[in-house]
Amino acid sequence: METPGFLPMERFQSLLEELTRDGFRCVAPQIKDGALLFQTIEHIDSLPSGIEQTQAPGHYRLQQTDSPRHFSWANGPQALKPQTFAPRETLWVSEVTANGELRFHEAPTETEPLAVIGVRACDLSALRLQEQHFQGAQSDPYFSARRRRLFLVAVHCTHPAATCFCAATGDGPEATEGFDLSLYETDTGYFVTSGSLKGETLLHRLDVDQGDATQYAKARDEVIDAAGLQSRQLPEGDLQQNLFNNLEHPRWQEVAERCLSCGNCTQVCPTCFCHSENDVPDISGLKTAHERQWDSCFTPGHSYLHGITLRQETSQRYRQWLTHKFGSWHEQYGRSGCVGCGRCIAWCPVGIDPTEELAAICSAEAKQP
Repeated sequence: METPGFLPMERFQSLLEELTRDGFRCVAPQIKDGALLFQTIEHIDSLPSGIEQTQAPGHYRLQQTDSPRHFSWANGPQALKPQTFAPRETLWVSEVTANGELRFHEAPTETEPLAVIGVRACDLSALRLQEQHFQGAQSDPYFSARRRRLFLVAVHCTHPAATCFCAATGDGPEATEGFDLSLYETDTGYFVTSGSLKGETLLHRLDVDQGDATQYAKARDEVIDAAGLQSRQLPEGDLQQNLFNNLEHPRWQEVAERCLSCGNCTQVCPTCFCHSENDVPDISGLKTAHERQWDSCFTPGHSYLHGITLRQETSQRYRQWLTHKFGSWHEQYGRSGCVGCGRCIAWCPVGIDPTEELAAICSAEAKQP
């Protein structure tokens, strides 16, 4: 295997400069309110240095270490989803003209070019699922416009959280596709590989050194070892069939007694795409914006139909989410809707763990007659 070029830490700023020269606004994980969030970045000094994290059910904390690395952590609450599927956006505007006519105007779809640095393998898998949904038979112009203008710099994961299980879903910790550039991080810099023509073109402009084969093998081994550090697993067998065979399992009610129906799990999930559409009138009374915003299958309004809320109980809502995510997604997209990022576990206020619930519902002993 050919050894990739090596970009020393002191020259990492050149990557930001080349992306900016190409017209991209760069965003990268930075510390805000005790979490790692994608924020605009102009200089490498804004990257978190030596930050590691602990995650557990209902728990997320950052710790400062003396490591020189910038990406020695698993993930924050954001994935790529906000960059392609906006939390709130206007789809069209209706207005009354001066002569009393009603006219409709579609909202513009063009957005600024955006380079995202620090993308994880699980989030690239989630993006592919979002692409299947939004760029299928009826392509969503707003998603498609943002996706076209993305430049993705993946960083292979070496420090999985205790909540991660991307190895069990087959979505990490090494990124294999979907990126423009990928980075293997070391204490002194990055081995850089390209994954697209855009990435290859930019890589040729970077001042990279000849990579050392031994150091590259060590960097890759760290990523491989990260898979072995993950302890959470999914039940064996056909999850879709097992879930639908257990729709009346008592565990649904047990988890409902803990679940707050807050929707946190769906907001941090990188693949969830439920949304609502609302008309927002202007104070003048002459203009109305038709908006789309993120919604959740945990809200009563999500199953409201002709005066009836179909899923009135929390147990029904949690069952809908879990059976769809791990079951019926297979029929829609050919795979589970979970990429093993573990965000839903860490950011659940009461620490509900879907892998634990799946094990309880789908185990051999749990099968319903």
